Amino acid sequence: MPSSVHQTESLLFGILLQLIVMIAAARLGNQLLRRLGQPGVIGETIAGLVLGPSLFGHFFPGVSLALFGAKTSLPITIISQIGLVFLMFQIGTDFEFGHLRCPKNRNATVSVAAASIIVPLILGFGIGRLSASHLAGSTDPLTYTLFFSVGMAITAVPVLGRILREFGLSQTVVGVVAISAAAVNDVTGWLLLAAISAYASAHFSADAIGLQISGILLLAAAAWFLLRPFAKWLLARMPVEDGHVPPNLMTLVICLIFAMGICTYCLGIFTIFGGLLAGLLFHDNKKFVEAWRAQVGQFVLVFLLPVFFTYTGLRTNILGLTSASDWQWLLVIFAAAALGKIVPVAIAGRLAGFNLRESMIFGSLMNTRGLMELIVLNIGYDMGFIPQKVFTMLVIMAVVTTVMTGPLLRLLLPRVGHVIPVGVEA
Repeated sequence: MPSSVHQTESLLFGILLQLIVMIAAARLGNQLLRRLGQPGVIGETIAGLVLGPSLFGHFFPGVSLALFGAKTSLPITIISQIGLVFLMFQIGTDFEFGHLRCPKNRNATVSVAAASIIVPLILGFGIGRLSASHLAGSTDPLTYTLFFSVGMAITAVPVLGRILREFGLSQTVVGVVAISAAAVNDVTGWLLLAAISAYASAHFSADAIGLQISGILLLAAAAWFLLRPFAKWLLARMPVEDGHVPPNLMTLVICLIFAMGICTYCLGIFTIFGGLLAGLLFHDNKKFVEAWRAQVGQFVLVFLLPVFFTYTGLRTNILGLTSASDWQWLLVIFAAAALGKIVPVAIAGRLAGFNLRESMIFGSLMNTRGLMELIVLNIGYDMGFIPQKVFTMLVIMAVVTTVMTGPLLRLLLPRVGHVIPVGVEA
């Protein structure tokens, strides 16, 4: 066997072995946490932490090194990023902007969304400034603080949407307002993240940032005035039939997703944003969205996405928090993250005319971070603006705040007369 072929086969063997471990561990974690009434995505995240240096890598360093290497391999990194591109497309198709057309819900949605963004941003900025010299001494303090504050403000629409469905809240006023506010929160968070990423990648050049902002606006205009009609034309020429996306349509959509990713990459705001923007072009065609979710979405959720969670876990070392100061900062971050979401959102709900318990439900729902938080953290970590210890602290915060949601809902929902469906799984 030629040496080049042998090297390729050897690399493929290693990647396939990693994928088997990652996917199987993620599925086991998903099923276990669902049995405990938690979102399956949390089980996948915990599975990644278990495989990483926090547990498996610590107790079996030799096996871990042989399986995963000293650093995550490039093919695994690429697979995880492709998974995120497809996931962001799916998230874009899931946005329900129609909820905001109802005058009854609009004021509550705006006030809840504003409270869930502004207060965490301010708290995150303050903690980021205070912690920069202690936790991020070699990092630009302003960029670190900006990434930190956005990480505090994010709400996870995909996980929240699953929780609403499983707890029977999707068609309730509370559920509609919460998911609409979370959509506004996410759009705002992604725009802020795109702006911060552009600011960081431009090496603090005002001219370069101006060009990037102009490019972003131009791409948004092209998407709205050219690509949106093109998407409608595609769906009219190649309609979804019997719940199946035609192969030619699927080919064109995949090419469009990747092309949009290339555009956003060239603008310096990361490839995954192209997936989100492409998803928004198709979100109002429910037949396509449902068919895509069934044909492609399941594959993304079972194969591609668990690779991302494990990839995140392999970079997270809970045992790296060695000093009392580290754990004190973690406690401060967690308290600010939870209280900074729940309290202001509950106040906003009360001001919008909801009773105290309903308002607390809003706060509990908006405290869900999960996947979106992990995406933000990985971007900041990859750019070198979130140090290892802070990355670990914020991953722990994202997991724990999301885990809180289920128990809080089980406590609050019966008190407002809402019957939780039997056998609820999230």
